[in-house]
Amino acid sequence: MWRDLLPVGRHAGSGGYRRYAWTAADADCRAWFKAQAGARGLTYEVDRNGNQWAWLGDPLAGNAVVTGSHLDSVPDGGAFDGPLGVVSSFAALDELRHRGAQFTRPLALTNFGDEEGARFGLACVGSRLTAGQLTPEKAYELRDGDGVSLPQAMERAGHDPAAIGPDPERLARIGAFVELHVEQGRALDLSGDRVGIASAIWPHGRWRFDFHGEANHAGTTRLEDRRDPMLTYAETVIAARREARLAGALATFGKISVEPNGVNAIPSLVRGWLDSRAADESTLDTVVAGIEKAAMEHAERDGVDVRVTRESFTPVIEFEHALRDELNRILGGRIPVLGTGAGHDAGILSGSIPTAMLFVRNPTGVSHSPAEFAGEDDCVAGVLALADVLEGLACR
Repeated sequence: MWRDLLPVGRHAGSGGYRRYAWTAADADCRAWFKAQAGARGLTYEVDRNGNQWAWLGDPLAGNAVVTGSHLDSVPDGGAFDGPLGVVSSFAALDELRHRGAQFTRPLALTNFGDEEGARFGLACVGSRLTAGQLTPEKAYELRDGDGVSLPQAMERAGHDPAAIGPDPERLARIGAFVELHVEQGRALDLSGDRVGIASAIWPHGRWRFDFHGEANHAGTTRLEDRRDPMLTYAETVIAARREARLAGALATFGKISVEPNGVNAIPSLVRGWLDSRAADESTLDTVVAGIEKAAMEHAERDGVDVRVTRESFTPVIEFEHALRDELNRILGGRIPVLGTGAGHDAGILSGSIPTAMLFVRNPTGVSHSPAEFAGEDDCVAGVLALADVLEGLACR
């Protein structure tokens, strides 16, 4: 399975993946998922929001146990973030069939669409729509860098965008969702453990900073006469690092758009996207407020106008303690429990159904990069742990 999926959406130049929502690479990933479901005799379906499902047992019976993750990627992302959870879900089912497990609850494997938000700027679109955390009206406003709207992209890919929206009937049939994911950090590597359990997801959000200045000639305009938004943006990036360091939080400007984007032109507009995360919402608010304050102060000095728009926000998510404790019990009670600063579909769904997460060791700690890695032995340990969990939940 891993060998079949590995080439899909891989960029020859960077070695990373560009599996963006509703593109050809995404279609290839979806075809792979459908083929895996068919090879195992599972009932395959795509829901109204474009999420894929493969069912063992009656999908309408209720109290189902669901596992899976996502197959899309960030720009030039790694091979493991998302796909490891989907591949492992099929491998865990194979393991349970090898054991002769007798299922007493329906089991579903899933691939949630557009988890990374790389194309339309909003993470977890598929699960947000399903859980009612993203309205169809707001979803219709999403556009990619070329101005293509989400419904246009979905329609071009053969999916009816008129049907998107909350899916409470589907969620009501799910008794538990368990997502396996490569760890995005080195906690397991430092502790020497192969597998961990998630405790909570830090609150996090994305903010767009628009710095409006004045376009002018780079070779003739005196420094004193410039209204250069790039200068203000650069100072804001430095301020973000300072505010995050002082608060023990995280803040990153990882995406930028410049107009007119000429080598010999002073920009008229610099647009930068801030990603910030912290252990609690109060700290996060303090960090973002400090960054905004610094941006405004530098903008006034530089003769630049600044507008800040919060594009997304996810509050702190505590995974349900009962399900988390049940996973620990099934796995022998000696599994490390870890917090994480990364968002996931399991976090979005936690407000609607009981959810939990398993982490697989990442020896480098690198994620969202071609250097992202997990050893084969650790991946196998993750599959076996997931199989044990599914057996404990769905076969009793």
